[in-house]
Amino acid sequence: MMANKNISIRNKLMRIIMLVCGIVVLITCAVFFLYDFYSFRESTLQNISTYGQIISNNSTAAIAFESKEDAKEILSALKAEPHIVAASIYDANGQLFCAYPADYDINQLPKTAGAIGYHFTRTALEGFQPIVQGSKQLGILYLKSDLNALYGRFKLYTIIVVLILGLSFVITFLLSKFLQRGISAPILALAETAKAISEQKDYSVRAIKLSDDEVGSLTDAFNQMLTEIHEQTEMLNEFNQTLEQRVKNRTTELEVANKELESFSYSVSHDLRAPARAIHSYANVFLEDYGDKIDEEGKRLINIVLKNGQKMGFLIDDLLSFSRLGRIELTKTKLSMYDIVSGVWNELYKTEENR
Repeated sequence: MMANKNISIRNKLMRIIMLVCGIVVLITCAVFFLYDFYSFRESTLQNISTYGQIISNNSTAAIAFESKEDAKEILSALKAEPHIVAASIYDANGQLFCAYPADYDINQLPKTAGAIGYHFTRTALEGFQPIVQGSKQLGILYLKSDLNALYGRFKLYTIIVVLILGLSFVITFLLSKFLQRGISAPILALAETAKAISEQKDYSVRAIKLSDDEVGSLTDAFNQMLTEIHEQTEMLNEFNQTLEQRVKNRTTELEVANKELESFSYSVSHDLRAPARAIHSYANVFLEDYGDKIDEEGKRLINIVLKNGQKMGFLIDDLLSFSRLGRIELTKTKLSMYDIVSGVWNELYKTEENR
């Protein structure tokens, strides 16, 4: 089954055409054979019945005068029909009167006369024919014919059928090889085009339209699809090129901004560090020299100045570190969101204590 799926459509069409032709020829030969078979049977039966009628009509005198010699002479006329292999005449009592041919083994003949009529067996046609004079039955004639003519006809028809099938297959093969091109050629062209596009990624290729039938419509739809894909591919390539340029521009702008930010941060931190350091130093000197001369509230305020000056130094250091982030490799660190929120909360609480 898998092999049938992998063969080309050209071979599939040829196989289908040859198979259909072979089946049609075979059915035709079978029907003709069956018709001839029954016709020949009827013809053979009619011939034997005719021979029986002639022999029985000519045998009335021989049986009436009990002349076996005359009866044998009448039966010897059956030599004209070589397929009659045996014959015999029975008297009115059903006893064997004479047989044909003379050397035939009478043990193979029916011992007594049987039912009137002819019938086919596996190897012969045999039957009984009444011998009648007027309305009186004088005896019965037995005839036996072989079926060699029928078997010979079978062999002849078999040879004829084989020759017809062989000739029809040859003719069908030649015709199908020529006629199936109108169907397989456009489809194979589509397949080759699709394969080329898949391998080369060139969507500018187009399939050649070879007909205006359904396959031609399929070719038009295929080409239309290729046109749309080609247009979308061109748009995507153009967008990618534009996007790359935009990314480069944004990267350049970002680098410039980072440099400006770094320069600005350095300048700001440098300009702010000296005043912050001075505030912290003078507040510390003031607390040391005049701490015993001011009350607790004054000390508290001086300590607030010291803490905020120290905090401002930390912020300046953080600003410098932030400006250098562009040159530092990123590292992953676990953070406590609770500590961050708590720190922000406490810082806001100090400035907005009454809210």
